Amino acid sequence: MAPWAGAAPSMLSPLSAVWLTLAAAFLLTLLLQLVPPGLLPSCALFQDLIRYGKTKRGAPPRPAVCRSFDVPKRYFSHFYIISVLWNGFLLWCLTQSLFLGAPFPNWLHALLRTVGAAQFRGGELALSAFLVLVFLWLHSLRRLFECLWVSVFSNAVIHLVQYCFGLVYYVLVGLTVLSQVPMDGRNVYVTGKNLLMQARWFHILGMMLFIWSSVHQYKCHVILSSLRKNKAGVVIHCNHRIPFGDWFEYVSSPNYLAELVIYISMAVTFGFHNATWWLVVTYVFFCQALSAFLSHRFYKSTFVSYPKHRKAFLPFLF
Repeated sequence: MAPWAGAAPSMLSPLSAVWLTLAAAFLLTLLLQLVPPGLLPSCALFQDLIRYGKTKRGAPPRPAVCRSFDVPKRYFSHFYIISVLWNGFLLWCLTQSLFLGAPFPNWLHALLRTVGAAQFRGGELALSAFLVLVFLWLHSLRRLFECLWVSVFSNAVIHLVQYCFGLVYYVLVGLTVLSQVPMDGRNVYVTGKNLLMQARWFHILGMMLFIWSSVHQYKCHVILSSLRKNKAGVVIHCNHRIPFGDWFEYVSSPNYLAELVIYISMAVTFGFHNATWWLVVTYVFFCQALSAFLSHRFYKSTFVSYPKHRKAFLPFLF
């Protein structure tokens, strides 16, 4: 049986609708930023909601009411604390069900049904979903490590709305992964009753792509933090400098590009066919593209000697 075989919901699930809406919203926002300045009226609140950190410097003057909703950018670590705890719990529940036959808790099963998880048999998604949830947890754990011990945060801020969205984001992502697991009541349905029999070539390819992109993202974050340290590793300032090395030779925000590739690696692990996860990837693409475009504009406006061959997000393209 093909990996995509089995019953499938005929309507867009609530989670799919959420990711589709978010992808469309960020696509529209990106297109609005590509419009030449002056053609559209500027809205300070809108610009404040889509920018964070250094990119707020290139926005229109911020009213006092906007500054009252500032949250330190270093609170990014809170997102990954939530993700490590929540997705670690989901991974534990999935592991218990896969290897010990333990059913999901009633409340979790009800929540999954509410967000659109379907009761179906067949397919080979059990191992795929398990691996993707492992990848998501490892990604969150690494990002938490980087936030606490690698990154050097300045006094940059994010909006309270962005902060609240970040807290909810990884909860939604984890539920999205778990909702793709084939279920038989409250138990995971495993084709052939042997999880290892589901191993396929795309699981190996997805794992290799995940490791490769994660390594490069880590390197990029180390490069960024080193710009604010001396040779002894001591933080000496919090100013912005032009980064060089690794993927910075091609794009201004390789950490955002690596984030996209990480999510693509999960789509590969799902066997290329999971429509719901491709909606997540689409959202990540437009979200990261927007952030990369704003960062690229900041670098070009701040540094006269900024490398002209660098693109914002996609090497040689954008």
